[in-house]
Amino acid sequence: MASSSSSTLCSPFMRLEFPSTRKQRSFIHVPSIRGSVSEKPLPAVSVTSPEPTKLPIRKIPGDCGFPVIGPFKDRQDYFYKQGRDEFFKSRIQKYQSTVFRTNMPPGPFIAFNPNVVVLLDGKSFPVLFDSSKVEKKDVFTGTYMPSTDLTGGYRVLSYLDPSEPKHALLKQLMFFLLKSRRAHVIPEFHASYKELFHALETNLAAAGKASFGDANDQAAFNFLARSLFAANPADTKLGRDGPKLVQKWVLFQLGPILRLGLPQFLEESTIRTFRLPPSLIKKDYQRLYDFFYSSSSTVLDEAERLGITRDEACHNLLFATCFNSFGGMKLFFPNVMKWIGRAGVKLHARLAEEIRSAVRDAGGEITMAAMENMPLMKSVVYEAFRIDPPVPLQFGRAKRDLVIESHDHAFQVKEGDMLFGYQPFATKDPRIFDRAEEFVGDRFVGEEGEKLLKHVLWSNGPETESPTLGNKQCAGKDFVTLVSRLLVVEFFLRYDSFEIQVGTSPLGSSVTITSLKRASF
Repeated sequence: MASSSSSTLCSPFMRLEFPSTRKQRSFIHVPSIRGSVSEKPLPAVSVTSPEPTKLPIRKIPGDCGFPVIGPFKDRQDYFYKQGRDEFFKSRIQKYQSTVFRTNMPPGPFIAFNPNVVVLLDGKSFPVLFDSSKVEKKDVFTGTYMPSTDLTGGYRVLSYLDPSEPKHALLKQLMFFLLKSRRAHVIPEFHASYKELFHALETNLAAAGKASFGDANDQAAFNFLARSLFAANPADTKLGRDGPKLVQKWVLFQLGPILRLGLPQFLEESTIRTFRLPPSLIKKDYQRLYDFFYSSSSTVLDEAERLGITRDEACHNLLFATCFNSFGGMKLFFPNVMKWIGRAGVKLHARLAEEIRSAVRDAGGEITMAAMENMPLMKSVVYEAFRIDPPVPLQFGRAKRDLVIESHDHAFQVKEGDMLFGYQPFATKDPRIFDRAEEFVGDRFVGEEGEKLLKHVLWSNGPETESPTLGNKQCAGKDFVTLVSRLLVVEFFLRYDSFEIQVGTSPLGSSVTITSLKRASF
């Protein structure tokens, strides 16, 4: 499965892309999906460097400007005049620093205090994962928090800091869900994405092109419902409406920080200035809630055993599945297709050969063990996480006075300062990665490549670490990695190569399939 504190099944609806301003097989059960589920929260483990002793202390550059005026000006640059990436690049150049002060949207009149300390390199960024130094309470969406009326009146897991007692209980419930349904992931993914491939082929034959995103939305929602809750949405009152309802609900939460492509005046006078009333989405949300409540009796029983009410548990399951997991598949899967598609036929041929050979050696079955024998496939997925992380925005509030290091300087941060990291800059740090801006499919192959995995940070923690009850790393980290690998495996078992067109949408990349070459060996 963004975002400030991904702690449920990940939270990639925070992957906010803006429109550009420039012109047959059998299966066996899957082994355990890892996750630490001790009865008590584990102590936070620092993933930052030791306190600096040699780098020169530098005052944090940057000026947040006058109240209202400064945040408004930065918001115009961020959304309209520069766009997100240029907004950060221009300030790095201006201040000659990857650490500086600025304002983050939405600002007035939705966020009380939009001032942040920005961390844009691979050395300073990991402090945002250190629960001993930063607090994650109510900073999931950044400098503002959506109304709890959108989540049944509860602060769901993503908004809780590990120091809050309810955090460990709710995260343990997510671990229970993943563990109890692990045997269903591979077969249900195959069934759901077989439907997706059929839809793509049908649309391609009829129109000469096919939208990957539209088919993926339905396949992803069906897969999550079937694999995690043993429920087929089409057989319930929800029907095929799930993806559409989720997207409307997410808009009410993230509207203030989304770029919808509407005229600037209209966006500024509506979603940037006022919160959309939760009452407008109440009936749609109730349909989602009813579906999950009726499908989750085993998990809700476990929740009661843990001391969580069935109602609160259901709202958390809905959020984890719809916002976090569905959001991840909606946003990240097109990115995987985008980068592999752009890489060309040579990479496609290597992937097809490796994947088919490993599956043959496993007796024709897709298994966890078989996928471990696909180093190029694994590397390609990690590289997609690195270059285009589905959770790009991270926030945390300093628990005490801190000293934070970039590569060249040390900076003093005061207790209470809001820290913000834009993850794509940290994971494309040229001081860490060669050819950092390029998609290198085999970057993580071999011993030297595997050493770089500690700098792959998409899950609200390093790829080399695991989620626990005492940290904010995504509870579904291994689940998300698994399904992303399954997408690549299933695709190249079926096809030799493909061609695409790439555009933008308010919530990520828009990928259109223009050619599919069926497997020839």
